Amino acid sequence: MLTEITGLPDHIFGVRATGEVTTNDLKDVLLPGLTRTSDRFGEIRYLLLLETEVKNFTTGAWIQDVKAGLQNFTKWKKIAVVSSEKSVEWFSNFFTFLTPGSAKGFKPDELEEAKLWLTAED
Repeated sequence: MLTEITGLPDHIFGVRATGEVTTNDLKDVLLPGLTRTSDRFGEIRYLLLLETEVKNFTTGAWIQDVKAGLQNFTKWKKIAVVSSEKSVEWFSNFFTFLTPGSAKGFKPDELEEAKLWLTAED
């Protein structure tokens, strides 16, 4: 399940992933949030708080995630992924080479650091 994280600065869109994440979660929560942020600010600063394992994303959810990434390819400014899974942190750091923006992985106890990183201008 994806839920929007409230209390973030307006120019940052964030979601919390718990339990099973489905296609509908991405269509109903992720895509509208990314579009809203992109339309309003011309860029996307995105926080993903993974409180579930990556294996809990359905195949349909992964397909929608790829579509979201491609649809907004030129708009990505910063992506922060907070997860206890070491491979997710490593992939997030590597992902920065594949997008025009920056991506960085953080551990759960670094959530506040992730928010600060998203807010900072480079």
